[in-house]
Amino acid sequence: MNTVIRPLHAADVPLADRIFRQAFAQHLGLPDPQAFSGDAAVIATRWRADPDGAFGAYSGDTLVGSSFATKRGSFGFVGPVSVHPDLWNQGVANQLVEHTVAHLEGTVRQSGLFTFPNSAKHIALYQKFGFWAQYLTPVMEKKPLHQAGAMDGWSRYSLLPPAERAACLAQCAELTGGIYPGLNLRSEIQSIADQGLGDTILMHDAQGLAGFACCHTGAGSEAGSGRTFVKFGAVRADNNAPELFDRLLDGCEAAAAAAGCDTIVAGVNTARHQAYKQMIGRGFRTVQIGVAMLRPHQPAFNRPDCFVIDDLR
Repeated sequence: MNTVIRPLHAADVPLADRIFRQAFAQHLGLPDPQAFSGDAAVIATRWRADPDGAFGAYSGDTLVGSSFATKRGSFGFVGPVSVHPDLWNQGVANQLVEHTVAHLEGTVRQSGLFTFPNSAKHIALYQKFGFWAQYLTPVMEKKPLHQAGAMDGWSRYSLLPPAERAACLAQCAELTGGIYPGLNLRSEIQSIADQGLGDTILMHDAQGLAGFACCHTGAGSEAGSGRTFVKFGAVRADNNAPELFDRLLDGCEAAAAAAGCDTIVAGVNTARHQAYKQMIGRGFRTVQIGVAMLRPHQPAFNRPDCFVIDDLR
């Protein structure tokens, strides 16, 4: 297959979305591509967040696949990668992954991805580029939600005066840097605010910022109607982390309920064993299983002492 990989053009984003849905629906055996992701908008929101990290595979002038790279300071991740089903097994995915990895190379300390643990083809593809399978990552849901009262000790990034936002972003970076050196969610927080995808909730205690969660909410975000998706959440790395993590989950659930959602979605790597157990204890149930693959083969923040929500999708 003679394909060329180049930056994904804005005009091709709708087609990239259709190919993404077709590819994943066919892999999962769904008869209707629209049934995959529903009215969530993964491709468009990723492209708007960072067009430089979006790549298209073109046969002539026709888009046949796409891939995305996300940078979170010193850590980056690849995905989604999707190719039109008619062109599977023709090397297009190899080309996309190669270009996406090259985009991250030299700018991040480590990179990762989420893929299907029962697919030898997917595992082998990513191993070619130095990604190695580690612990499972359940994507979990909780419903119904408890209707929350006042959110004492909480604030929202979207409601901060512009003059206070830079200091808030620095505090978030300091918190995540204590979990993994250089980890920084600045771009994620700003993208959610700029695109109106939801909000980042901020949890404070006597020591300052104790935790935060980047949440997508409703149609047009990565969550979909009636749902809040915690794309990333973390609490300060100290002896009180388990208690802080419970408070973080309280805040996420309260924010979801306040937004009129009936479901909250959150992923957690099982290497973060205590965090995973706490989510199960609060009524979260697994709806999808992936496996984290990392490059190089080191745990990053998939460790028992880390109380972090994310799934690298």
